[in-house]
Amino acid sequence: MKKNSNKVNKAIIYAILAAILYGVSTPFSKIILTEISPTFLSALLYLGAGFGMLIVKILTLNIKFQSEAKLDKKDLPYVIAMIALDILAPILLMVGLVRANPSTVSLLNNFEIVATAIIALILFGEQIGGKMWLAIGLITLSSMILSLENIEEIKFSIGAVYVLLATISWGFENNFTRKLSVKNPIDIVILKGIGSGFGALLIANYLQSINLNYIYIISALSLGFMAYGLSIFMYIKAQRDLGAARTSAYYAVAPFIGVIFSWLLFDELINVRFIVALIIMIIGVYFNISENHEHEHIHNKMVHEHSHRHDDLHHNHFHDYDVVGSHSHVHEHENLVHSHSHTPDIHHKHTH
Repeated sequence: MKKNSNKVNKAIIYAILAAILYGVSTPFSKIILTEISPTFLSALLYLGAGFGMLIVKILTLNIKFQSEAKLDKKDLPYVIAMIALDILAPILLMVGLVRANPSTVSLLNNFEIVATAIIALILFGEQIGGKMWLAIGLITLSSMILSLENIEEIKFSIGAVYVLLATISWGFENNFTRKLSVKNPIDIVILKGIGSGFGALLIANYLQSINLNYIYIISALSLGFMAYGLSIFMYIKAQRDLGAARTSAYYAVAPFIGVIFSWLLFDELINVRFIVALIIMIIGVYFNISENHEHEHIHNKMVHEHSHRHDDLHHNHFHDYDVVGSHSHVHEHENLVHSHSHTPDIHHKHTH
């Protein structure tokens, strides 16, 4: 029981750290955008993430990641979908930005949290209880309040439809990434970063929006490594044990981090809207954390591969050699019936 609780708590910390790292990118991106176009910046951020994590893997000689399961041919459809959606979503968002005012775009961007949860429930069978839906609702509401500057400017148009399509694309992308989360997270970030980065770079080249300001390019690549590479790495680690919907809900604290750093960097005032949104966000996160999903459930016999330990509730197979800590190999689970608090991880896909 305690091991499972520690695992979930660790995943929550990963999700919040991922949100903090990503939230920091907003104010610094504002500075870089004074010299670099949005499309080119998007490419540089992803390339910084991919190549940055590749360098980390090389420098560590992959020793730190040897206990992780490797990607294989069965993962290829999810990898392709993940990269394609990461290229498609920003394009849809930019088309929407051209046809809708900024207030509408900022408001509708928050639909990604809901889209991720609905897709996780309907297509991937991720179980979401009443308390979790309440948390998602409150967190989405708080994000909408934070992004809403003038309600009179909110107008639904064809541009708004494109923005909604972008958030739905990211919702699918979050869920496809979740399907890969049991594999080596650094490899996923490398593929995601380099693949999506080159895709965005081709678009930037087509739009003739590449500006070779090398100081800003290096700054963007460095920011991409921190705010995208490390952030996505931790996000994937969180998804492994929390599922797509719960991780997305924790990740929604990122805009608040962005506002705080904007306040520190640009002397932007913390207004009443921010305080109200923050209070609602804290309540939503409380419901998210306090959810205790526990009941008797069945684990059907299955064979799979992922990083695991032998001191949890689900891995009691034996080896003919000494095993210490985390390791990865193909292993078999026998039928098991038991009761404990759990989240929708790889071992808890049962229906209710």
